[in-house]
Amino acid sequence: MITLPTYRWRLAPDGLATRRQLRALGLRPGGQDVVAEVHRPRRRGRAPLVAYLYRIDQARPVRPMTPGRTAALAAAMLARRICPNCLIDVGYCIPRSLGMCVPCADSASPSSCLPEKGDTHGKQQQQ
Repeated sequence: MITLPTYRWRLAPDGLATRRQLRALGLRPGGQDVVAEVHRPRRRGRAPLVAYLYRIDQARPVRPMTPGRTAALAAAMLARRICPNCLIDVGYCIPRSLGMCVPCADSASPSSCLPEKGDTHGKQQQQ
């Protein structure tokens, strides 16, 4: 078993970056293995946070979004905005804790959730 080099918070050498730092540079790990880890201490005896480091020189550019991936992402986000009770696009992602839009969760029966004429059902009216 090979142990990884461990660095303290903010003391990692140049040329190494976390996934988030690579993404900010427009890069991705590209299949390379983790080469080191950074430990960030926390208070009150809790275990330190660990971040894995990758070599920047071996990182690859982020793949561009294709039209198909863009369409699939748009469809997935639309599905997250449609309430399963009233089948209305409420304009925000349905909370997983509720499983339905807020007006449906607040009302006793799903039929009372249906919007009346001119009601935006959770959407802000634009002036």
